[in-house]
Formats: sequence, structure tokens, C-alpha cells
Amino acid sequence: MLEDPTPKRLRWRAHHRGTKEADRMIGGFFDAHHQQWNAQEMALFEALLEEQDVDIMAWAIGTQTVPERFQGAMMTAMQRLDYLPIDR
Repeated sequence: MLEDPTPKRLRWRAHHRGTKEADRMIGGFFDAHHQQWNAQEMALFEALLEEQDVDIMAWAIGTQTVPERFQGAMMTAMQRLDYLPIDR
């Protein structure tokens, strides 16, 4: 049985945002959490990927208010930032 291509496509989109910072934040979040998402959560993440990187990152670090459509468990998990390794 072939694997659903959606996670593969979403992973590529999450890791190829245009800046290293966005790739690490958004891609790192996907890598850490996508295996536990259901179809509805995958669709929400796909919608999130349609937004501008600067907005997604601002929502994650708390410098902008998260739009109502993205408020919830996924954004709360993204705001923890515990999925980003710290280079030392």
C-alpha cells in the first residue's frame, strides 16, 4: 500500500519557506508533530502554510495576535517552541 502523499507534500512545503529561520521553525514544527495529526489537523496546517512566513512566525513568538481560524491546540503547540533545537 502506498503512503498518503499529503504528509510528504506538506513536509516539503514546511521546509522550503524561503528563509532559514522559517524553514527551521515551520519545518521543525511539522517534523515534531505531524505524525499525531488527523486529517482535519493536516488540513489546518496546509491552510497555515498559505499564510506569510512573517505572520506565522509572529504568531508563534507572540508578537501578533493569532487569527481566530488558527487559534487552538496546533498554534498553542507551535508557540511552545520546544521543537526547535538550540545550536550551542
